[in-house]
Amino acid sequence: MIYLDYNATTTLCDDAREAMLPYLERHFGNPSSVHAAGRETRVAVDDARDKLAAILRAKPHELIFTSGGTESNNLAVLGFARCRSSKKHLISCRTEHHAVFNAIEYLEKRAGFAVTWLNVSQDGIVDLGQLADSIRDDTALVSIMAANNETGVIQPLPEISEICRAKDVLLHSDMVQSFGKINVNLSLVDAASFAAHKFYGPKGAGLLFLRSGLSIQPIMFGGAHENERRPGTENVAAIAGMAVAAEFVTATQQVEQDRQLHLRKDLWKQIARSFPAAEQNGDTAERLANTLNVSFSGFDSETMLMALDLAGVCASSGSACMVGSVVASHVLLAMGLPMERASSAIRFSLGQGTTVQEIDEAASAIARIVERLSTLKEKSGAYAAA
Repeated sequence: MIYLDYNATTTLCDDAREAMLPYLERHFGNPSSVHAAGRETRVAVDDARDKLAAILRAKPHELIFTSGGTESNNLAVLGFARCRSSKKHLISCRTEHHAVFNAIEYLEKRAGFAVTWLNVSQDGIVDLGQLADSIRDDTALVSIMAANNETGVIQPLPEISEICRAKDVLLHSDMVQSFGKINVNLSLVDAASFAAHKFYGPKGAGLLFLRSGLSIQPIMFGGAHENERRPGTENVAAIAGMAVAAEFVTATQQVEQDRQLHLRKDLWKQIARSFPAAEQNGDTAERLANTLNVSFSGFDSETMLMALDLAGVCASSGSACMVGSVVASHVLLAMGLPMERASSAIRFSLGQGTTVQEIDEAASAIARIVERLSTLKEKSGAYAAA
């Protein structure tokens, strides 16, 4: 199997697995318990928070542990909205991950919020002029992701932050896909979301950075965990693994991104050689080194994905959060691409396990698939004409 879907999830690195094992076996206490078994797991949670704070250059109390990126995004969007009920305006764009997009759409449809959906260029870059013009006195929050999970396009966060700071409006950024691939600068934002399984940590662990001094309303009800911002017993093993995975991915970030960029460029060259009609999406914008989004004009995404799977290549048509559905990418449609191009797109995303040999084998498989599908299409066209 050739796995080229690292934006969907990554493998669990060895260091993270080792860090988790004690809390899956011997150390099972509830970290909120006052006895010895609870105290030893509380130490693990606190140590993980300190490690992550150091990596992110944040204060430990600014980090809220969650179950993953979706919860972190929901907590930011819904939590800020509920905390600032007098401000009923939100700003985002339609290329956001559904964890942000759907949360904001819920507030728009069910809670009486006005929403400005920013336009993006054909490469997916947010319209900065429209952002500046859209901020109002009652704007509660701007939410713009750091890097897109489907195209890898990196948003100009410094410029976005400057606009929001000048207008005194809060800025949240979904950094789930960007952490470990580009440098994180939390001084630009008021809140940011992360998910461990995107950077070689375990599934079921994430965090929300919330700038010191800001308040947020919890979106669940229960105990006083996480400074009364996120109730529920902490997932100790996953939190310990997340912290170690963050150390692992940041230590290798620059070398790995240089390596993956070389592999991505090589994959594209081979695809373009075997199928000249192929088109890269978001290719003139700054992108994550590991992400290649390609439209195979004339072939729908579902057919391509099934053929790739049968050939032993794992890829996707976009977000992995659509329960196995294969539909035209909302991201590519929001970028103004034609339906045919959006519905023929495949995302290849590379990771630390990707090798030169795998790239060559995947490219060869793609060439065979395209040739076979082209032949079938020609035959079906000939039959129809007859």
